[in-house]
Amino acid sequence: MSSTLLPQAFWFRVAASAPKVEGIPQDDPKSLLDLPGTCTIPDLAALDGRDAWAHVRVGWNAAGVGISVQADGLGLNAKTPDRPEGFANLAFWIDTRDTRNVARATRYCHRFQARLTLGRDRKTLKTDVEQRPIARALADAPIAAPSLLLHRAELLKKGWRFELFLPAKALHGFDPETNRRLGFAYQVSDAEREDQFLGVGRDFPIGENPSLWSTLELKP
Repeated sequence: MSSTLLPQAFWFRVAASAPKVEGIPQDDPKSLLDLPGTCTIPDLAALDGRDAWAHVRVGWNAAGVGISVQADGLGLNAKTPDRPEGFANLAFWIDTRDTRNVARATRYCHRFQARLTLGRDRKTLKTDVEQRPIARALADAPIAAPSLLLHRAELLKKGWRFELFLPAKALHGFDPETNRRLGFAYQVSDAEREDQFLGVGRDFPIGENPSLWSTLELKP
């Protein structure tokens, strides 16, 4: 039996399309984004014989960038209140310059962290989202106020959904008129399933090194 020293995703530089979606964020308490299937980001888990359990979509417009994550199924203990690890945790990294030749973050690199917790009624999800500095950065991006970051989460019959809208004010250097390529990476975690990434995972310093991130091409 042979095994590979490096994950198959290491040999690829993903360049995914993010279509323009007018009308987001929506002024609807039941749906912040409702991104279409054309916004789906490809998953490379199958290259290493794994099944994807979280599906990520990204859309954009002049107002900012919308990201949705839909997870299939729930862990056996998912609806246990007060789990110390929370219900689920998500991280997103965005480089508004898609820098490919530096190993440390610049002032255009952003890290957003989301924590989902189960409500006392076991039927709702609470969300806490904030921007955090990136370790070992050459320069820090301005930290956006949490009130700028629009988000919602809900339990589904067979899983859960999280939606996040990052306004242009929260993305230093975001200028789709002159630059249609963003660096992008994500991590979706819960305590009962293997973490899911776009491309390589935590065996590599993806949280610090933007050259390991994938590319989002903002399509009109």
